[in-house]
Amino acid sequence: MSTSSSKIVAAYSGSFDPITLGHNDIIHRASRMFPKLIVAVGHNVAKNPKFSLEERVHLIEASTRDLNNVEVKGFSGLVVDFARENGVTVLVRGVRSVGDVDYEKQMAVMNRELYPQLDTVMLTPAPEYAHLSSSLVRELTGLGAPVKKLVPAPVVPALLERFGRKKRPA
Repeated sequence: MSTSSSKIVAAYSGSFDPITLGHNDIIHRASRMFPKLIVAVGHNVAKNPKFSLEERVHLIEASTRDLNNVEVKGFSGLVVDFARENGVTVLVRGVRSVGDVDYEKQMAVMNRELYPQLDTVMLTPAPEYAHLSSSLVRELTGLGAPVKKLVPAPVVPALLERFGRKKRPA
């Protein structure tokens, strides 16, 4: 069965706690590749998130307002179940290192086993964002480092407030 490219729905999933400029770069680039992109924000209490699912969805929406074909949705459980329920046939994954590629390859094979219609596309962030991760951003924020060059502008006030840095420079 052939699928027209206009019907392709892609999803970029993650915890995004918080969204970084690396995530934002992948979202913007993937939004140019696919007619519809869903940013699937995972609820995983094991990761001990700093922001609630609703807060993360809101921060991503605020960071991607310029993208008409991007929708942000929260989910819990398996990404393949989210994909099936939302008509997703392409899963976008960001990879920064060889370790990420190996892990994402294993996940892609397993996801394809669970949902044969689901393909995975791996994108590397722009070089200036290749070092960024949400955990690094949280650690640096907690230690008082500047964050304006790490996260989209709408995230800066929420991040500073969450770490009790409301009145200090970003």
